[in-house]
Amino acid sequence: MQLAPRSDPRITAGIAALGAITLLIGGAFAGLVIEGAHDFSGAASAFDPYLLRVVRFTLWQALLSTLLSVVPALFVARALARHPRFPGRGLILQLFALPLALPAIVAALGILALYGSAGYFAGLLGGRDWPGIYGLSGILVAHVFFNLPLATRLFLEALGTVPANHWRLASQLGMGVRHAFRLIEWPALRAALPGVAGLVFMLCITSFTIVLTLGGGPAATTLEVAIYQALRFDFDPARAVTLTLLQIALTFAVVLALTRLGANTAGDANLPVAARRYLSASPTETLLNAALIVLALLFVAGPMAATVAAGLGADLGRLAGEGAVRQATLTSVVLAFLSASLAVTMSLALIAARRALALKRRAGRKTLLEHAADTGAGFVLVVPPIVVGAGWFLLLRTVSDVFAIAPLMVVTVNAVMAMPFAIRAIRPAYDAASERHERLCLLLGISGWNRLSLIDWPSLRRPLATGFAFAMALSLGDLGVIALFGSDSVQTLPYLLLARMGSYRTADAAGLALLLGLVCLALVLAADRLGRGERS
Repeated sequence: MQLAPRSDPRITAGIAALGAITLLIGGAFAGLVIEGAHDFSGAASAFDPYLLRVVRFTLWQALLSTLLSVVPALFVARALARHPRFPGRGLILQLFALPLALPAIVAALGILALYGSAGYFAGLLGGRDWPGIYGLSGILVAHVFFNLPLATRLFLEALGTVPANHWRLASQLGMGVRHAFRLIEWPALRAALPGVAGLVFMLCITSFTIVLTLGGGPAATTLEVAIYQALRFDFDPARAVTLTLLQIALTFAVVLALTRLGANTAGDANLPVAARRYLSASPTETLLNAALIVLALLFVAGPMAATVAAGLGADLGRLAGEGAVRQATLTSVVLAFLSASLAVTMSLALIAARRALALKRRAGRKTLLEHAADTGAGFVLVVPPIVVGAGWFLLLRTVSDVFAIAPLMVVTVNAVMAMPFAIRAIRPAYDAASERHERLCLLLGISGWNRLSLIDWPSLRRPLATGFAFAMALSLGDLGVIALFGSDSVQTLPYLLLARMGSYRTADAAGLALLLGLVCLALVLAADRLGRGERS
């Protein structure tokens, strides 16, 4: 007996979700192809020394950022693993999860508040002669701020997979620290290293907001920022097409390599890390490990503390009373709510369709539709938001006012980009609920909305809320699409923050950064609490 009816509404919903994703990505490609065919010579002429310089810098900054993030993370993770009872260890791991929730533009403001020409450390770095941290140095610091904690947690998870009997045997044999690292710890770290490094490289090569705010000029421009400049400042569609196709090719190559390495391209802010018993550390090693942990903690906590301090120094009362701020806040919340709702709905549709197709198949190879339902959301990782926005910008600019459709583009693109994270939160709970209730629902003929509301909802309520909160936080802090489609009539908080930075109203920008950061952190902490409640 099949465990899925021939006409299953879950499959229909999944096909609709796949159709929406295909329309979004396909429309972007259509805009690029049409524009490229319309001005082929202009697109071809874009292959000039400037383009080669941009590609070289894109790869160079990603490579340096990866090295500076991953290599220290190996030692920080090992230090944390060697001391499972380190004071405040749990709090440090929670703090290391926060950069994933912090909007990039907020982190950029915190880094400028520390290392900028008027920052807290300007006196130590050169005083009045200190030019600030714009350019490659600023990009690297920001990337390490985001990716060092992520890599540390991933390496710590890898060390947590070492069987306990290995440590018992090492203790019985009287194995020293050096041999324990070479024979026990390094094999686990080495196995995780390619995937972690590839993931960090992927995040750095598709970085937009950090390079836009901290790049500092043409000498420090990546492909995504060059696409934005070609459309919004130079209005050179032919060059934008060439840049976009190069960015797609580059991202596709990285994602293909990550797939072969088995890396998790969605990341995870809530990695479970279990404390284990290790070999006793000598006083010297304990001191060195403690110093390493404290340095990493200060590096990560510094920009957050600077953001809070600078934000509290702003005239928050005046900002709260400004009509532009209130309107941007309302616009951000409404668009983020719609985006998160769409992301969760489409994610649930794909998850349910994949499960229904698997039950219907029972045996044999997966069909193309089942493969698409299983990995369709991950395809969006190949096409960054700025690339999707650029394609639709080019497609719609001749038929309508592209700035008038900004809300629609922000909602749809952010929803699709948040789907991989929402799926991670929802899928395990849905599969478990289906395992328990599938046969009963088939026998009673319960399907569609009745099944969702009566049978699945109690099990899915918390995972859906987790995915919704995380998707809303991602949408609230996004600057990629609104940077292209935003205008004076449609502004979000990140867009307004960028505008205040551009007009050198740094105090206002700091206050807006504090507001945006607190809201996003609250949402992600809520998602974390909901997720832990579900696991318990």
